[in-house]
Amino acid sequence: MAVVRAEAVDTSISPRAGMNAIKDGYTRYTPNAGTLELRKAICAKLQGENGISYLPDQVLVSNGAKQCITQAVLAVCSPGDEVLIPAPYWVSYPEMAIVADATPVILPTNISENFLLRPELLAKKINEKSRLLILCSPSNPTGSVYPKEFLEKIADIVKKHPRLLVLSDEIYEHIIYQPAKHTSFASLPGMWERTLTVNGFSKAFAMTGWRLSCLAAPKHFVAACGKIQSQFTSGASSISQKAGLAALNLGYAGGEAVSTMVKAFQERRDYLVKNFQELPGVKISEPQGAFYLFIDFSAYYGSEVEGFGTIKNSESLCIFLLEKAQVALVPGDAFGDDKCIRISYAASLTTLQIAMAKIKEVARLVTLCELPSVQKKLVAGAVITSVLQRFDGKEQQCINSSIAYNPWIFNLSKATIIFK
Repeated sequence: MAVVRAEAVDTSISPRAGMNAIKDGYTRYTPNAGTLELRKAICAKLQGENGISYLPDQVLVSNGAKQCITQAVLAVCSPGDEVLIPAPYWVSYPEMAIVADATPVILPTNISENFLLRPELLAKKINEKSRLLILCSPSNPTGSVYPKEFLEKIADIVKKHPRLLVLSDEIYEHIIYQPAKHTSFASLPGMWERTLTVNGFSKAFAMTGWRLSCLAAPKHFVAACGKIQSQFTSGASSISQKAGLAALNLGYAGGEAVSTMVKAFQERRDYLVKNFQELPGVKISEPQGAFYLFIDFSAYYGSEVEGFGTIKNSESLCIFLLEKAQVALVPGDAFGDDKCIRISYAASLTTLQIAMAKIKEVARLVTLCELPSVQKKLVAGAVITSVLQRFDGKEQQCINSSIAYNPWIFNLSKATIIFK
């Protein structure tokens, strides 16, 4: 059977549209908020696919979802505010809060509950300083998808706290595996006015290098974010906006091109889940979306490996796999859960099969040991105030640091296979 690679799926209509824009001389500045035709197309997409209604002046086109989220946090948060972030989280969320002089408050989840935020924990941690709750569904790094009934419980809690807003990161919405279904938080009763929805073109349309995204929210939030953007970057690339418009014209949910890509991702997910389940001591929550596995390898911590030393945590486990299997993965502590490591399956099935064989081979070198307890880096409601950095063998504490260096990153020359 032929293997379909997502990166080989034909979304060439977008590059063609970009090239045509260049040929036609469409290379000048656009309005800061984005071209009207693209914002109208985004409104039509949000209405038709997500059930949420916006006008063009309630949409802001930006240079990637990271810019959208950062601007949103800056626009709504004041010094001393708290940003509620379920863990595991995308690595930038806490740092974005810190940039805004807000305090990230981490809400831990459990792999046995598919890494979904427990509504009762959320209710317990909200206080008068709580300003923003960040939700990501489907999730990076876990692939978890919040069911509608789960989001409704969260919405009921949000309703009780008028000052609390929700930033819904929906960048992976179309990379989802049946029977899971995506629900936009703003579509829930009473949540449109309280929600800033972030989406983009990078994931569904494989347009990572085009740097194109959008924020949809009530007009006053969009206007505030637009003022920040006008000083940061001004509008997104005119060429990228033409390509994004062409992508939206592929049809509902990206049409056949995206559907073919998702089928390829699901085949890879199924392969990896089956094979990692064969490893002793490994815990897996099967992802319902995105293209990541977030696997609990904490049973391997404390093990002595001949020729390597002790596997102490997610970082040393990744170093072990890098040195012994030449496979590069990402330590879970970067995402707020040191028990796990993240694996991306945005690679060909053949590459994944080679990597899996290497991981299984070196896993035999590890004798699992029962530890009284695994050191936990997360405490319910923990507040991040500093990042411990280790670089060139030196340790230093950096208050409100926006960059955390992991020593294993500087050894990637050893890797033959990299999944980040």
